[in-house]
Amino acid sequence: MNRYSERLWVKPVIACLLSMAGVGLAHFADNISIDWKVPEIAQSSVIDLLKIIAASMLGIATFAVASMVSAYASTGQSATARAFPLIVADDVSQNALSVFVGAFIFAIIALSATTNDYFGKAGRFTLFVLTLLTLMIVILVFVRWVDSIARLGRLSAVIAKVEQATAQAMTRRKKQPFLGGLAASGPSCGLAFHSDDSNNSGNVGYLQRIDMSALQEIATNSKVRITLAVLPGAMIVPSRPLGYVLQDSIDSGPVEAALLSKAFIIGPVRRFDDDPRFGLVALSEIGCRALSPGINDPGTAIAVLGSVHRLFSNWVGPADPVELEYDRIEAPELSLDEMLEDVFPALARDGAGLIEVAMRVQRVLGELGRCGNSQLALAARRHAEQAMARSERALDFPADLELLRLRHEDYQAPPFRPAA
Repeated sequence: MNRYSERLWVKPVIACLLSMAGVGLAHFADNISIDWKVPEIAQSSVIDLLKIIAASMLGIATFAVASMVSAYASTGQSATARAFPLIVADDVSQNALSVFVGAFIFAIIALSATTNDYFGKAGRFTLFVLTLLTLMIVILVFVRWVDSIARLGRLSAVIAKVEQATAQAMTRRKKQPFLGGLAASGPSCGLAFHSDDSNNSGNVGYLQRIDMSALQEIATNSKVRITLAVLPGAMIVPSRPLGYVLQDSIDSGPVEAALLSKAFIIGPVRRFDDDPRFGLVALSEIGCRALSPGINDPGTAIAVLGSVHRLFSNWVGPADPVELEYDRIEAPELSLDEMLEDVFPALARDGAGLIEVAMRVQRVLGELGRCGNSQLALAARRHAEQAMARSERALDFPADLELLRLRHEDYQAPPFRPAA
């Protein structure tokens, strides 16, 4: 269902159906004996209003599409192509386009019906009210959309959308660190199963989602236990096991590998929904592009580091306990060290020669090391040392290098005692 939010035609089609239903509602009013209760509306006044809507809405809808396409192109050029699905799924722009197209269809259908004397007194009054309501909605949506389109595609807006999508994915994973199942403990054992190799184009790609409910049903019916070997975002190839099946008792029945592989949705690209690391990769790409010599925008990289700081601070914060949903499935935990690897090495590499970026990298890693999580503290210390080593090779001004060393020592000076 989330993929439909990225299709530009879905909401306009819904708006067109509602428009046709509105015209049908006006005709339905003629079948109700309320003629004496409603005022008489001149047919010419309704026609004039509908002509205004029909003449203007198509042009506004075309302008809206052109503005959205321009914003999408700006996103790919100034930020990262990985953020494109988030910009396409912008609710304000899609709602505006849907209202404009729906209003145009409503005006065309209502105008054709009115000029052919399709409505009586009650129908004309109902259609007049619906026309005024349509005009009011169009004006409100247009004003809101103009304010939104001015920001759509801007770097600050793209960073905010990527951060929001990543925060939502991380929150879901934080509540269900093992995808609603049990924690995988020890080395994997059991019979390995792989992606279905009957379709060469569908078994190589990125794991977008795991249907845990389907796996739980299979495991319950066959009386087996399933251990996952991959998480959403992993690159899937036929030689890489998706998981392992272990018989639970002597009553355990056979499980078809093809049936198990159907629960793993594999696609050509990664998705933000169930893959928190993908959002971190997208943020890193935005920051690295900003630090390229052709753009040279360290402020954007600093803004990205601020987003990363907030995301990891929330990640290690307390979480509400969630009841176990899938007691026959074990899943590995998302690696905190790998999450840091998705962001900091690239930003530290490209920002090593810029003192303002290098200072912010040391501050963010230093603050994360003091957040009270021992695992994050150790990983942050290692990345801070690597970033410092990069800057020592890239900075050629002694005063800048001395300032950076003071910042590094302020956060990482021994003795180093990670919080329990």
